[in-house]
Amino acid sequence: MKSRIAASAAFTLVMGLGNLAHAQEQAQEAPAPEHQVSFNASLTSEYRYRGLAQTRFEPALQGGADYTHSSGFYAGTWLSTIKWIDDAGGDVNVEMDLYAGKRGQINDSFSYDVGGLYYLYPSNGLPTNANTFEFYGQLGFGPAYVKYSHATSNLFGTADSKGSGYLDIGANVDVGSGFVLNLHAGRQRVKNNSEFSYNDYKVGVTKDFGFASASLAWVKANTDSYLSPRGKNLGKSAAVLSVSKTF
Repeated sequence: MKSRIAASAAFTLVMGLGNLAHAQEQAQEAPAPEHQVSFNASLTSEYRYRGLAQTRFEPALQGGADYTHSSGFYAGTWLSTIKWIDDAGGDVNVEMDLYAGKRGQINDSFSYDVGGLYYLYPSNGLPTNANTFEFYGQLGFGPAYVKYSHATSNLFGTADSKGSGYLDIGANVDVGSGFVLNLHAGRQRVKNNSEFSYNDYKVGVTKDFGFASASLAWVKANTDSYLSPRGKNLGKSAAVLSVSKTF
């Protein structure tokens, strides 16, 4: 999502990584269940989405629930504390995401993930409703991926922005000893509002400690069009530390 004072930006997704070898052993012992439900909770030093600060550079609490079917169908919800709507003159301090889709393998090399995501800010009170819906499609090749998200509504409270798109290119590379290198570059195009279009970047590392996962990332967006109430660039460089648990 996209936090702003005149137009907005949203979220850092925290990733929980399992032990692949153990998972493969378990899969050999018994078939995967047809239905699975999981829950997640995390604490992050600040909430960044597409490179932009969503909590005014302050910590955020986040959590969600996911349902997956053995066919590859999935659905879920995710919530986070936010501050950007208050900063933009609205009256909501929580973001709620609702999503559903299908993922699977095309062949031994390529995977896919397609679906829809609704960003909900109940009674947000902004002049242009901040609620946003995007369709997305992702193609994976080994640890690398390319993903495109297309907004069928106005984008996070930006007027006349229906049809905006976000291109996400990245990779999550196992570098040994339980560490995963996270690389990302993105391009947010805001239709009919070119002054709000920008690029963002992330370099980070994630490690699963068993009892919880931790990630540390450097993030940045090359924009000065998104400012906090104190005039700070919401896309400025920052180190973001997150701790999460899936259960």
